[in-house]
Amino acid sequence: MAAIAHPLHSLTVTFKTQNPSSIRSSPTSKLTISATSTTNKHFSGRSLTAAVIGGGPAGSSTAEALASGGVETYLFERSPTGAKPCGGAIPLCMLDEFSIPPDLIDRKVTHMKIISPSNLTVDFGKTLKSGEFISMLRREVLDSYLRSRAESKGVTLVKALVTNLEVPTSSNQPYIVHYTVDNRIKHLPVDVVVGADGANSRVAKSIHAGDYACAIAFQERIKLPEDKMEYYTNLAEMYVGDDVSPDFYAWVFPKCDHVAVGTGTVRSKRDIKQYQQGIRSRVLPKIAGGKVIKVEAHPIPEHPRPVRVRGRVALVGDAAGYVTKCSGEGIYFAAKSGRMCGEAIVRASEGGRKMIGENDLKREYLKQWDSKYITTFRFLDLLQHVFYGSNAAREALVELCGDEYVQRMTFESYLYKKLAKGNGWDDFKMVSSTIGSLIRCNIVGKEMGSIDPSVVAKFV
Repeated sequence: MAAIAHPLHSLTVTFKTQNPSSIRSSPTSKLTISATSTTNKHFSGRSLTAAVIGGGPAGSSTAEALASGGVETYLFERSPTGAKPCGGAIPLCMLDEFSIPPDLIDRKVTHMKIISPSNLTVDFGKTLKSGEFISMLRREVLDSYLRSRAESKGVTLVKALVTNLEVPTSSNQPYIVHYTVDNRIKHLPVDVVVGADGANSRVAKSIHAGDYACAIAFQERIKLPEDKMEYYTNLAEMYVGDDVSPDFYAWVFPKCDHVAVGTGTVRSKRDIKQYQQGIRSRVLPKIAGGKVIKVEAHPIPEHPRPVRVRGRVALVGDAAGYVTKCSGEGIYFAAKSGRMCGEAIVRASEGGRKMIGENDLKREYLKQWDSKYITTFRFLDLLQHVFYGSNAAREALVELCGDEYVQRMTFESYLYKKLAKGNGWDDFKMVSSTIGSLIRCNIVGKEMGSIDPSVVAKFV
């Protein structure tokens, strides 16, 4: 779904394609990572083999980390030229952390507006410092770059549809990846599998990872006349209200030569086109004369899956459910989870020299991920329930966003993915203002008004 610096984000807690059956990857430089010893035996005459299913940011980042660390890696992608409907916003820290070239960026957003159901508009982003911005890019551009970079590290890209994952009945047997190429059925035995194949993950189904609620994101790419496009040169807009979504927000994000106009919902998916018409109506004067050049829709996970590791299979990105509530951010967490999982496998396998097991994946990947991010996901879930439940709550949200301290804390937390260092007294006032805004909009009763803000402040 769309992802951008979201109001109240500061309230979060710290946060050559070839046939693989005939090719063995060439030696690559080993990734220097301290290993954790296990009882698994070392290989003789070969290295650990891994299949990564899905070639988005999560899959490509996983594959790159694996190949860089000495693991023989195959990356399966069904549609290399495809594009997932996505707002395409990434935080500033991702550019450096994942070495994203500047020429991939379509727009540098330095201004953002959030518009309430009554059309109260708040300029959200007044506290951005010089050199700070939100990067807007197209997923097809980013995904293609990350896959190519993974290939340059020794990854074998397999342009094919994975139809089934055959799970072994014993720990010393391989997983069998079944896939089709040019209407021919093929298979590949591997030691480890990473599912990065999105919300409708076949890998997740193969390991009985459990169900989860999915939202649907709907987006139109609209090419605007030059005078209209100039308005969105460095501006992004967020709209809230029952007319655009009953439980999320709608967006207008600038791209290279067009804008992305979209919305999302989990509660009323059958009405998604109605909500899309709602956001089009809200922004009609600004997009008048525009031409729709592409229409996109895609399921988006609403929370982490019940099971994200089973046997020698791990899930990352959307397949694992790593999209935050409230802000809908997924690109950074997809790439981050992929890299963390790939590096975890390299550590546990001692650079691809020995087999790993379920406990290794849980210890080296899942435990590390949860300790760093799971509280953030849970807290943003809470915020979405509080502020997106009614139009009155949305009015309170926009009112709160007018506070410059809220804006500064939000952008520092979002841009750098670190807990912003605030002032204790200002934190106290921010929490008090949040409760006050909710009370004024009749969202909570006296029982919430009686909560000691110092207690709530422990979570911010």
